[in-house]
Amino acid sequence: MGVTERQLQEMGRYRESSAFSADERLALDLAVAMTATPAVISEELWAHLRDHFDEPALVELVAYIGWENFRARTNHAWGLGSEGFCVGGACALPEAQTTSP
Repeated sequence: MGVTERQLQEMGRYRESSAFSADERLALDLAVAMTATPAVISEELWAHLRDHFDEPALVELVAYIGWENFRARTNHAWGLGSEGFCVGGACALPEAQTTSP
């Protein structure tokens, strides 16, 4: 689907990795912001996104990220786990979340 093995291995540190383009980093920043609880997308991030993507592309990004987040949270609620597709491979782990007191 266009994602390289190296990108999968370096997903947890995508901001520093040379495996990702500037556009890919911004899309991942949007995904991180949208999937946080609560979801907060800063005006600064929106400004950067608008500098790199046109409106139709942003609509697609937001829709895809929202849909995948919906699916992940639904699967989690039902206790559905991995189907073993990455056995023996590298599975990207989510970034550590920090919570406010």
